[in-house]
Amino acid sequence: MADHATTAFKIMTPAQWTEFQRTGVFHGAPVDVADGYIHLSANDQVQGTLDKHFAGQPGLVIVEVDLAALGDVVRWEISRGGALFPHLYGLLPMTCVRGTRPA
Repeated sequence: MADHATTAFKIMTPAQWTEFQRTGVFHGAPVDVADGYIHLSANDQVQGTLDKHFAGQPGLVIVEVDLAALGDVVRWEISRGGALFPHLYGLLPMTCVRGTRPA
């Protein structure tokens, strides 16, 4: 992971963020569960992810994730447009959240 950023971002709906805060663990959105990993975006990929998958959805929360704290359960894999995206093969604990901002 040395060649990649140590921070990535997860875009959550208000309900997902509320549940994450309540439980302290994010199990993934429906698409994450279906694909077998939690989709994350590097900083320069966030806007493209918002535009493609979340257009027009109000109240979204962008969660900043500490990839270094997650260790080897993060894999950078080819996805949209041939770019490498961080994928989390496990659960996301609240302890790995560095901060949030509105989308």
